[in-house]
Amino acid sequence: MTSQRDAPLGVFDSGLGGLTVVRALRRRCPAEDIVYLGDTARVPYGTRSPETVVRYALGCARVLIGRGVKAIVVACNTVSAVAIDMLRVELDLPVLGVILPGARAAVAASRGATIGVLGTAGTIASGAYPRAVASLSTRTEVAGQAAPLLVSLAEEGWVEGEVPRLVARRYLEPLIGAGARSVVLGCTHFPLLRAAIEAEAAALAGGPLPIVDSASATADDVASFLAERGLATSRTAPGSLALLVTDLPKSFAAVATRFLGEPVVADGAGRSLTPIEAENDGAGRSSTQGVDVEQIDL
Repeated sequence: MTSQRDAPLGVFDSGLGGLTVVRALRRRCPAEDIVYLGDTARVPYGTRSPETVVRYALGCARVLIGRGVKAIVVACNTVSAVAIDMLRVELDLPVLGVILPGARAAVAASRGATIGVLGTAGTIASGAYPRAVASLSTRTEVAGQAAPLLVSLAEEGWVEGEVPRLVARRYLEPLIGAGARSVVLGCTHFPLLRAAIEAEAAALAGGPLPIVDSASATADDVASFLAERGLATSRTAPGSLALLVTDLPKSFAAVATRFLGEPVVADGAGRSLTPIEAENDGAGRSSTQGVDVEQIDL
């Protein structure tokens, strides 16, 4: 029987954007097994009502609990903003979100100056980042800006060139105008557009600004939490990754690879292989570890 500390981490998001958090976790906690659930059939959550987001989030969390996870990481700013408290009340295991780690890193980077937050409409409307920042520093103000087009650009892989830079500038202008001197990437899609956001923020502000990646900040928080609670795995070998999705669109492999930063090649049978495995499938299968992809119903 798997001990609690060697049980997997559960991670979920409304789609595949949360794989940027998984990417950060696999760098920061390389020995941890991870089960990721992307609710690709009902993405996006950012435009849903709070009541709907809570219902969807509880459904995702219960699927992960059924997989025997030791803790849940909510790799979704919208769910972290509107449903994290309900998840903690309803579930009998630790639940960690992305809002507070991002806010903590932003407060440290801003040094008292206004913090700018780029996020989905739901995250910005929730006021979650201003509340989180206020719990850490009563003197620091927060300016928020919904940036829906950045989500589409990230999913399409359109992360370089004039178009993403112009879109980033359009969303950054009101933040810099409000005095923001650091910018939080308050959506799991946005790390893919970091270069464009960083360049345009610097151009608008007249110099480089700290760009806070909440995915990396969350991975650091998860690592510290597991160590403090005695839940860090005892294993030293690289951990496994299983992907659960509620829909398997044709673009799955390309989008998953883009967000995860590791090659993912769907083989059409609910199994995802790295290119090396694909070449060696069958009797000569490579020992290289692949990524299991399972489509489920919620």
